[in-house]
Amino acid sequence: MTVTVLAEKPSQAKDYAEAFQYVSKKDGYMEVNDNRFFQGKTYITWGFGHLVELVSPESYSDSWKQWNLESLPIFPETFQFQVSKDKQKQFNVVKQLLKETDEIIVATDSDREGENIARSIIKMAGAVNKPTKRLWINSLEVDEIQNGFKQLKDGNNYISLYKEAQTRQLSDWLVGMNASRLYTLLLQQNGMKGAFSVGRVQTATLYLLYKRQREIENFVSKPFFELISNVCVKNGSFDAKVKTRYQTKDDAINILDSHSLSSGENQGTIQQVTKEQKKTKAPRLHSLSTLQATANKNWKYSPSDVLKIAQSLYEKKLLSYPRTDSHYITDSEFGYLKSHLSNYQSCLNVTVDIVYPEARKSYVDGTKVQEHYAIIPTKQVPNKQDLTDKEWDIYQEVVARTLAMFAGDYEYEETKVEVDVKGLCFERTGKVKQAKGWKALFAEKASDTKNEAEQDNTLLPSMKEGESCNVDIDISEGKTKPSRAYTQGQLINVMKHAGKEINDEALQQTLKQNEGIGTEATRASIIDTLKKQQYIEIRKNKVSVTKKGEILCQAVEGTILASPEMTAKWETYLHKIGQQKGSQEQFIVKIKEMLESLIDRAPEKMKTLEPQFQEAKEAIEIGKCLVCGEKGGRIEDKGKFYGCTRYKDGCTFTLPKNFLGKTISKSNTQKLLQGDKTNLIKGFKSKKGNIFDAYLRYDDTEQKLIFQFQKG
Repeated sequence: MTVTVLAEKPSQAKDYAEAFQYVSKKDGYMEVNDNRFFQGKTYITWGFGHLVELVSPESYSDSWKQWNLESLPIFPETFQFQVSKDKQKQFNVVKQLLKETDEIIVATDSDREGENIARSIIKMAGAVNKPTKRLWINSLEVDEIQNGFKQLKDGNNYISLYKEAQTRQLSDWLVGMNASRLYTLLLQQNGMKGAFSVGRVQTATLYLLYKRQREIENFVSKPFFELISNVCVKNGSFDAKVKTRYQTKDDAINILDSHSLSSGENQGTIQQVTKEQKKTKAPRLHSLSTLQATANKNWKYSPSDVLKIAQSLYEKKLLSYPRTDSHYITDSEFGYLKSHLSNYQSCLNVTVDIVYPEARKSYVDGTKVQEHYAIIPTKQVPNKQDLTDKEWDIYQEVVARTLAMFAGDYEYEETKVEVDVKGLCFERTGKVKQAKGWKALFAEKASDTKNEAEQDNTLLPSMKEGESCNVDIDISEGKTKPSRAYTQGQLINVMKHAGKEINDEALQQTLKQNEGIGTEATRASIIDTLKKQQYIEIRKNKVSVTKKGEILCQAVEGTILASPEMTAKWETYLHKIGQQKGSQEQFIVKIKEMLESLIDRAPEKMKTLEPQFQEAKEAIEIGKCLVCGEKGGRIEDKGKFYGCTRYKDGCTFTLPKNFLGKTISKSNTQKLLQGDKTNLIKGFKSKKGNIFDAYLRYDDTEQKLIFQFQKG
């Protein structure tokens, strides 16, 4: 019997081949003769990711080639697929092998997209009637690959995953082709420039960011007042306060008056002293999203970078499969982790007291492992010098999180004190660290050290209930603060919880169902898409929405595209298709109904946005063109540079946004357009690496930016 193993990409095929004996390389495939696993001829071949793709609208109809409102909606009767020209040669190799084989082993990535890639190739090759087996593994180590090939699954059990991924693919094509044309054309009719990409997931994510930005911009800080005190007992003093906040100072004064108290020194009594021993167990094992959020917080790595690094470590056979949403492992993984504990500790140069040598349900629960288990180290341990700095950061974070499962709890003593002053209760909580436990595995950040210092300051003097004390009362004024802009890592969590920002680890664990935007594997690429479309900017790890992004959000506001919760429910239904509990046809019908409603209502919505359009035009145009200003040329923000509105008439005048390593601000660009020099810009870096400060000016004669240096 002839068997063909279909891998997703060449590197994956190479890893499989290394697990077998007697492998010979051919053009586009490998031949294997290893009777330990296969009886008869066996071939390993591969794609390059998506060998097969959906065709563009104009392939269906000439009327869909031009962008115009009259041609919408674009709903093909039957979706058509094609092989991209640059991949045709490899596809021909794969097609020939699949048509001649007796059995196909699907060995693409073990997830819904991997299944879609394989099944799309098989269908395009005309081999859908061939029997299939499925290789489903979480590691590329040789023994894991060999075990996987000895325990192949029935391929028919995974066709529903293909349906799930294909439904996602078709629905995203429908939304992208229809909504992008719809909003681009309507916005251009209202004076907006360029194309506006709209997506089922990306637009909902953008709207999440827009809502947070609006909250910050519209926030009005309000004063509040608190009753604070310094409490002196026999053995020392400490600060305490009343829990309630008051809107006005008079409210706080009235409370004091009602208890016959005044600012200054008063007599009180230690009402209650409660001491409690507390423990915090180690955090859950990493899923991709928690690894992305942690790495962004610790090292400012983007979610996309973290996925690439984790994928690289997976391909180096050092980490398990990274695109996982699970925080659990099975008894099998726990067994090998336990047997390799000394190797992991040596690798990180740490010593861990193994307090929990047996499996605990918080980490080891086979019933909660579906397609993939949590991200953990493999049996293979690297030398630090063989990894890049970023790879080492990610690797040691995963290993430390894994070792933490075996380490002791973080232990501390918490003391709560209540002070009674004529019926008014002042409170204070102090914490004293007793055992670092698993926390010793993680390097302390400056912010963590600061927090610990603050906790040390709450070490309270010894006192007993009923003891008299002097209480110096004061009224403190504070101001409410707006929410902060999301970091990239926080955005991953926000997307995962459909807009409900949850930082509390314990609360996350109590969620029965995570209805999120996108999937573990796609959230990073969604953020990258928003950056590429110039809808968002990342500055000092904070995410902000650009003017272009704001305009699109205002245009889709009130529609289903702007609803993160609805998008999350779509993702949940897609997952049901993968579980054979949902229908592709029903989902596509709903998407089409949504698009028809959008097309009907969007033009009316545009009429309400004229003030916003005018504001956007003013924000985009920053001055008169220095070359053709007399002919009406205006300089606009083009995203990566500033350019002339008359570029179609031949004006090529531009000004850079970045020059020798420095960002040229809008206000400085306006000075250049007015013939003035910029403000002093510090930190230019020459081609030779020299750092210097200078003004910039535009030289009309030489038609370029020139430096003007400070005198003296």
